[in-house]
Amino acid sequence: MVKAVVTGAGGRMGGRIISLMEAEEGIDLAAAVERGDHPAIGRDVSEILGLGKRGVAIESDFSDCVSRGDVAIDFTSHAASLQNLRFAVQHGKPMVIGSTGFSPEEMEEIRDLTGNVPCVLAPNMSVGVNVLFKVIRTVAEILGDDYDVEILEAHHHLKKDAPSGTAMKMAHIIAEALGRDLDEVGIYERKGLIGERPRREIGIQTLRAGDIVGEHTVLFGAVGERLELIHRAHSRDNFAKGAIRAAKWVVEQKPGLYDMQDVLGLRT
Repeated sequence: MVKAVVTGAGGRMGGRIISLMEAEEGIDLAAAVERGDHPAIGRDVSEILGLGKRGVAIESDFSDCVSRGDVAIDFTSHAASLQNLRFAVQHGKPMVIGSTGFSPEEMEEIRDLTGNVPCVLAPNMSVGVNVLFKVIRTVAEILGDDYDVEILEAHHHLKKDAPSGTAMKMAHIIAEALGRDLDEVGIYERKGLIGERPRREIGIQTLRAGDIVGEHTVLFGAVGERLELIHRAHSRDNFAKGAIRAAKWVVEQKPGLYDMQDVLGLRT
């Protein structure tokens, strides 16, 4: 039985992970963590989620809680996740991180820290999205420079980072497949008399509205036709299920930085 510490327990993702863990074999909740000023601190986590009391109160000190579990699952913010990873390394505990928005400097520290513990870091833990990651690489390689590439993502109005981590992952995959540097060809906004579209440009556009869970479209367009690959998330459950699957997988791995391609056996 894998014992998991879940951060962001009072949030949308943390709550779904804990709820779905109730019915998942081979994993159980060891501790639940939230930021210190959260109104749920001290309350039974299952009571808050409408599951009835089970004796696990939400706490604020991750550095204390992490030692009680075999793995930590973290969907908070880039800064909080990095701090939590530092504590996890001190205790020799694996992590699953679903936060996005890490800076290049933060990613460099994450790579260094995961030389000591195994960690799954993925902008999107949906099985469907990770299959799409694999598919778009193949499509880009086949179509090559004859097709324009556009990526459109839509999320709820509470999402703080843009473009989404998933959209950026897609852009990096396609740029790599086409032999391009995304820093040079990525376009994130268009306005005014912009002129003819450069052939090597990769457009990444963002929508924020209402309660959209997450939608991503990759468009390959040429004269006379276009190919669109779309993923729509109907709920957060697919992300939560992926995180639980990653947690059960990562406890058996050697130290290193992994993503869902590794968890799902899609790495080529």
